[in-house]
Amino acid sequence: MRADDLILFSQVVEMGTFSRVAEQNNLTNSVVSKRIARLEEDLGVQLLYRTTRKLTLTEAGKALAHGAKTVKLAAGEAMEAVSGFGENVTGHIKMSVPSISGDLILADAVAEFCNMHPGLSVDMSLDNKFVDLIDGGFDLVIRTGYLEDSSLKARHIIDSQWVVCASPSYIAKNRKPLKPEDLVEHNCLQYAYQTTGASEWEFKGKKGNYIVHVSGSFSTDNATALRKAALGGHGVAYVPRCLVYHDIRNGQLVDIFPDLVGKKLGIYAVYPFTRQPPNKVKLLIEHIRTRYLTISHYF
Repeated sequence: MRADDLILFSQVVEMGTFSRVAEQNNLTNSVVSKRIARLEEDLGVQLLYRTTRKLTLTEAGKALAHGAKTVKLAAGEAMEAVSGFGENVTGHIKMSVPSISGDLILADAVAEFCNMHPGLSVDMSLDNKFVDLIDGGFDLVIRTGYLEDSSLKARHIIDSQWVVCASPSYIAKNRKPLKPEDLVEHNCLQYAYQTTGASEWEFKGKKGNYIVHVSGSFSTDNATALRKAALGGHGVAYVPRCLVYHDIRNGQLVDIFPDLVGKKLGIYAVYPFTRQPPNKVKLLIEHIRTRYLTISHYF
């Protein structure tokens, strides 16, 4: 799925006709139609009902429209952010990202950015430890959570909703928890990457968010290992939704409390405080943000 096809789809939703979109983008009607058809094929769903008189969104099209508009706005922000800068991007960037982000999208996004700018090289470290940007000599770090260090600046990328999930086999054997408090009777797999919250799971309540203290036989600082343990039927996991999005969609994992999980963390691109970040870093941040927003439904 290409970001430019999502942007084109957003324009079709706003303008209502292929011809107006074609005129604005200096394209032919057939090219616009083919690109929307390509997007539908990539997603495996029909997005528009087409008649000779008008275009109407399908239910899938309505679901995608908001995300597509977000991508369109992000692309516009990215263009605005780099306006006035030269096209020549060279040099080296040293960055650190959590393993889950690297596995999900960042490795591909950063490699793509390097191909777009042949004079640039990037050293990307996948590390779940909280690295020190200054002492480690990092130009850019992707972080999940809250920014506390005033010597750093951050660009918000996206918010990450967490879920509580388990495999159908685990649920069949141990029964499905009906309320968050039932988790104290279950083997809860713990994500030790977090500085806090591995065994303190946050949920929404009528009077605000509250904590359920859980326990279990397995903990790890590796998100992939935690996912595999959950898929293997070994317990209940509390993880970012993006990690298990496809597993929940295809039925390999069950989202146990889809409306009750209280944890949502921001994902940020963090860099040392300067009046103006280097052009190469600024460009990379906007490229990363745009790529994240193309899969915003994962989060």
